[in-house]
Amino acid sequence: MSEDDLKALIKLQPVLRVAPQPRDLNNNGHIFGGWVLSQMDIAGGIMAARVAQGSTATVAIEAMSFLAPILTRDIVSVYARVERIGNTSVSLRIDVVAERNRGEEHVPVTSGLFTFVALDEDHRPRSIPDSSKSKYSD
Repeated sequence: MSEDDLKALIKLQPVLRVAPQPRDLNNNGHIFGGWVLSQMDIAGGIMAARVAQGSTATVAIEAMSFLAPILTRDIVSVYARVERIGNTSVSLRIDVVAERNRGEEHVPVTSGLFTFVALDEDHRPRSIPDSSKSKYSD
């Protein structure tokens, strides 16, 4: 992620902001990768439900890479942006940024492409409303 991309990202409203706890540490003193992944999935689920106007489920995670560790005093911000909307699915670019030194430093931590499918009352795929397609598409 370029410096300009990072500056543009942190001007957006995060979908989720959380402070990791000591129980979330691995043996290296960093936050578990699985913890980060779960926060991304939670934020993605919130955004996907907005787009789908209802229940969704994660169906795929692609191209995820860890760029830097999260430390115990970091504040973690998770950002989600719509990359594409299909008939029943939405793909979101989810970025994680760690705030360090009381907000003086912003460190890109990870990024991934998550795909969610819209679900009906019987937990079967359903169409995403056209109003969301026009609202969230470029």
